[in-house]
Amino acid sequence: MAAVNPFIYGEIVAAGAFADRDEEYHRLTTDLAAGQKIFLISPRRYGKSSLIRRSLDSLAKERVITVSVTVARSSSYIGFLENYARALIAAETPAGRFRQWAGELLRAVRPEITVDAAGADRMGLPSVSLSFPTVRTARDAGRLATEVFALPGRIAAARKRPMAIALDEFQTIASFDPAGGAGSAGVEDALRAAVQQQRNVGYVFAGSEPSLMDRMIGPRRPFYKAGPVMRLQKIAPDEFAEWIDARFTKTGFRTEEGLGHAIVDLADNVPYDVQRLAHETWDDARAAGKKTVGVEDLHGTLSRILRQQGIMFEETWQRLTLAQRAVLRALVLENGEELLSAGVRQRHRLAGPSSVQSSLAALVREDIVMRDGTKYMLTDSLYREWIARKTF
Repeated sequence: MAAVNPFIYGEIVAAGAFADRDEEYHRLTTDLAAGQKIFLISPRRYGKSSLIRRSLDSLAKERVITVSVTVARSSSYIGFLENYARALIAAETPAGRFRQWAGELLRAVRPEITVDAAGADRMGLPSVSLSFPTVRTARDAGRLATEVFALPGRIAAARKRPMAIALDEFQTIASFDPAGGAGSAGVEDALRAAVQQQRNVGYVFAGSEPSLMDRMIGPRRPFYKAGPVMRLQKIAPDEFAEWIDARFTKTGFRTEEGLGHAIVDLADNVPYDVQRLAHETWDDARAAGKKTVGVEDLHGTLSRILRQQGIMFEETWQRLTLAQRAVLRALVLENGEELLSAGVRQRHRLAGPSSVQSSLAALVREDIVMRDGTKYMLTDSLYREWIARKTF
């Protein structure tokens, strides 16, 4: 039987393909089982969602009722409440009992429910349409939120089992239109008031925009000091490199010295990008019938990917202003450090500090650049390599 590529990207990574994060996994799982309200903050592509899934899967084996909802998939406050209520009620509920269970739990807000008992969605939940057509005003929305946010506690009590809930991309709550409900402050107030009374329900509020999440848990916001804060950092480079080499070896390849470290370095040690580059290198080596994989093979794979994605990168580049292009190029060449200093600005013919700061802010908003401690880095390491090779 042919070996299967051991590197996974672009989807939730199962435990068998998960790199490191053992300490974070055990801490998150233990806190959720204890009913803690945890804030998990991570830049994009660091494996946040895969870590959450691994913890929830582990808890489900211990008879904990688990629910995961991505807040960013809802375009409004009411839409979020509908999606959240549906996920909570559907958890471990046979499709045939959904209508009865929902009616009992949400009697006060009269949901409209359509159940297709024969079907299920891609998440394995009953094929159900749940909406609240009678909710028309902000007051109605506030009343609905009170009912929906109380559901986890009521479900845990009714089933005599603990619950663990993940609200991923939680920072999206701050962008809900106040006209559609209570507004961001009202949402946070209502949710905090409910969760702090649910001792038998653990929550992880996870976000991939650290600056927004930091504001949400800051002073004068409802979730200030509501629970422990976990911040995902980069995996130790040596450990990541060793893990990569081991997985090549386990699937039948010999690796030349330095391959794992080279992959980690080229991918800026961003877990998603590391997995992607390792995956593509593995595929190319297998297609070429190679027995040994080295840095030269890695660079061949990298060149292929850059050629394939060159048009997309060029389109992104063309959408930038001239000032933003100059700052982005300087960021790549200076490894994202001291971009406001006189020396860097002079070396790359950049404008004044305020102009550079404005360009950086715009690049962060466009999700092209992110902060990494005291420096900036591109969110896509392949785009960084494309800019580094671009002839200006």
